[in-house]
Amino acid sequence: MSATPLLELRGIDKSFGPVQVLRDVAFAAYPGEVTALVGDNGAGKSTLVKCISGIYPTDAGQFVFDGRPVSIHSPRDAASLGIEVVYQDLALCDNLDIVQNMFLGREKRSGIVLDEPTMEQMASETLAGLSVRTVKSLRQHVSSLSGGQRQTVAIAKAVLWNSKLVILDEPTAALGVAQTAQVLELVRRLADNGLAVVLISHNMNDVFAVSDRIAALYLGQMVAQVKTTDITHAQVVELITAGRSGGLGLAESATNGNGPAPAGSTTGGVS
Repeated sequence: MSATPLLELRGIDKSFGPVQVLRDVAFAAYPGEVTALVGDNGAGKSTLVKCISGIYPTDAGQFVFDGRPVSIHSPRDAASLGIEVVYQDLALCDNLDIVQNMFLGREKRSGIVLDEPTMEQMASETLAGLSVRTVKSLRQHVSSLSGGQRQTVAIAKAVLWNSKLVILDEPTAALGVAQTAQVLELVRRLADNGLAVVLISHNMNDVFAVSDRIAALYLGQMVAQVKTTDITHAQVVELITAGRSGGLGLAESATNGNGPAPAGSTTGGVS
């Protein structure tokens, strides 16, 4: 495991009008590791991801990427750094084939025509690099693919562009057991290839099966970020539902609404 984060967030605040969605959030993602971002509905996971990807501007805080402070004002800024997000809806076009989907909006050209051979070769090399063997033809329409195959194409599309950080939003939510296992194997392979991976999931079995670290959000605050081996399933559930578990998370007075004081050295930070 790397000791230096690829992405580090410090003191991130985000409000929508009078509603503060993120409060002094610290978060880190490490190269070669899967960091699971967990939290109940409304905890701020989606907002945090949209801040990282440049969709939402932050109100306060600092982004450090690859050891240097950066500003992310748009998805283009995030992409230029090597940050890619695979959202739950996958953003794939059913009427296009795999190659066309992987290069959608970023097509390669030879003069005024599309450079189909180059795109097909790059798509093939990307899938081969991820050891994907479930796709029969790169020219299959996405409409003919299974849920697991669609997720595979979306992930391959994200890593095609020299990405360094890949964020996956509930990649196994609509999949069966066999397809879930395939996607989790692919997620692990991304990290083993040196990428930093952030996995958003409500499925604790998936989280413990594939993650190296777990970051728990509770009502817009990062209450703990710890190594997966240092925490139990029950503790994660308590952090998600109550904001604290033993010495981890918010102080008891904070969870009762009497103040934001943290309890334990891992609160709001990185272990």
